[in-house]
Amino acid sequence: MVKKLKSLSEKKSTSAAGLLDSHLASSVKDSAQQIWLAGMGAFSKAQEEGGKVFEALVKEGASLQKKTQAVAEEKIGEVTGKMSAMAGTVTAKAGQNWDKLETIFEQRTAKALNKLGVPTAKDVQALTQRVDELAAAVSRLTKGTPAAKGAAAKKAAVKAPAKKAPAKRAARKAA
Repeated sequence: MVKKLKSLSEKKSTSAAGLLDSHLASSVKDSAQQIWLAGMGAFSKAQEEGGKVFEALVKEGASLQKKTQAVAEEKIGEVTGKMSAMAGTVTAKAGQNWDKLETIFEQRTAKALNKLGVPTAKDVQALTQRVDELAAAVSRLTKGTPAAKGAAAKKAAVKAPAKKAPAKRAARKAA
């Protein structure tokens, strides 16, 4: 009988433990089910609101792009203005330097030509004016008497070679 009581008591304790185990398993199963359902609900909500969130992000990105583009264009405008100003300054300085260089070149060329005895434009102009004056004087004299014509011709012949002498000297110096 002891053995029967003992086995009965073991059966009762096992059934109590089994009851506890089955209740615990049921509770865990219910919790797992609730967690699963909460996850499904969150997923569904995210799908519904995900489109709205995506559209909001696209709008915000477009706004940010416009602002960035405006700032970039403003900076490009500033840089372009500065570069144009610098280019103008450099061009002006280069023009001044070219003018100085041209003046120096002209002065040195004139000096070298003068040393070689080459007459300047002023010299040629003065000689041309002098020849014109002499030609007018000869013309006036030749319109007068025949004796004056002969004297004027002799006078012109004497003066003309005298004027050519400096040019001949210059030619000799150059040779």
